Amino acid sequence: MLYMLTAGIIGLPMVGKTTVFNLITNAGAETSNFLSGKTETNVSMARVPDRRVDFLTGLFKPRRTLYAQVQFSDVPGLVRGSSQGKGVGNQFLDGIRNADLLVHVVRAFQSNDVLHVDGEIDPLKDIETIDMELLFADMELIEKRILRIEGGKKITKENAAELQVLKKCFATLENEIPLHRLELSDEEKELLVNYNFLTEKKVILVINTDEEQFKSGDYPGKKGIEELAAARGIKFIEVCGLMEAEISELPPEDREMFMADLGLTELGVERLALAAYDTLGLMSFFTVGEDEVKAWTIHRGTEAKKAAGKIHSDIERGFIRAEVVKYDDLVEAGSMAGVKEKGLARLEGKDYVVLDGDIINFRFNV
Repeated sequence: MLYMLTAGIIGLPMVGKTTVFNLITNAGAETSNFLSGKTETNVSMARVPDRRVDFLTGLFKPRRTLYAQVQFSDVPGLVRGSSQGKGVGNQFLDGIRNADLLVHVVRAFQSNDVLHVDGEIDPLKDIETIDMELLFADMELIEKRILRIEGGKKITKENAAELQVLKKCFATLENEIPLHRLELSDEEKELLVNYNFLTEKKVILVINTDEEQFKSGDYPGKKGIEELAAARGIKFIEVCGLMEAEISELPPEDREMFMADLGLTELGVERLALAAYDTLGLMSFFTVGEDEVKAWTIHRGTEAKKAAGKIHSDIERGFIRAEVVKYDDLVEAGSMAGVKEKGLARLEGKDYVVLDGDIINFRFNV
C-alpha cells in the first residue's frame, strides 16, 4: 500500500494559513473563509516537487509521471480561549488528529490591511497560544474518556490500565507539558494508540513574512524562534506567502526572475516538503520505464522486501531480488545501458536497506 503523508495546517486567524495552503496545493481556497465564523476545513493534495523525478521523466519519456503527494488540511484559525468556545471553537481539531504532522503557520508580516487578532505582531506569543489550545484540546479528550470509564457499570482490567495511563497524561498536560515529552512504556503507548493526541505530533513552524522581511532575513521574534526551535528539536522555514503564492501561479518560464528577486531557488512547497520528510524520517525511491516514472514514499530504514510491498502485496509476497541503481550513477552514466556497461547496477536481497533516490526494479514470482 502506498504511504501518503498527511499534514494539518494550524495557527491563529489572519496569519496567512490559507495563503500558505494555496501556495503549497494550488487549491485556490478563499482566503477570507474563516473571518466570518465559518468552520469548514480546506483539504487538498499537493504534489511533492522532486527534481530527480523531473530528470527521470526527461530520460525515460514515460506515458505518465507520478510524484509523491501530501494531503494538507487547513483548519479554521484558533484563538486564545478556543477550548472554551471562543472564536469558532476547537471542534474542528478532531479533523486533523489523524495527521502525521502539524504545520503551524506563524505571522511575522506587517500589514495595515490585515490586523492581527491580538492587535500586535508577536510570533513567540502566538506560538504559545496555539500550543496551549492544542494542550487544552487533548485534556478535553482525555477528561471525556476518563468520565466514560469511571461512569461505566464495571471497570475491566484493560480499562483500569487505560484509566491509569490517561490520568498520567492528564496530570502531565495540567502542568503545561505536551505529551511528546512524557515517557511511556511500550505497553502504555499501545493503550493510547487510537487517541492521536495533538501534543504528541511532530510540528514544523512556517514563519510567514512580508517581502521586506524575507529579503532582509529579519523579522520580529526571529532570535526567539531560532532558540525555541533548537530547544525543541523542530524545524522552521520562512516563507513570503503572498509573493510566493503569486509566483507559483506564473508560467514556469516566468518564475525564475521573480524567484531570483526574492533570493529563492525553490518555492515554499519544496522547502516544506523537504522539512516534512526529514522530520518524519521519510524518503523516496523510484520505479522507471516507458509506461511510468513514479516516486514512492517510505520510511528511512525500510528493507527491500517491505519497500516492494508499497507497490503491491504480491510483489512483497513473491520477492526474489531487487535490481538497484543509484540515482547519481544514472545521471553520470546518462542511460540504463550506460549504468550496466559500467557495472553499476546491483542485485540486492530482501534485507537490503533502501536508500533515498534508489531506482529499483523488483523481481518476483507468485
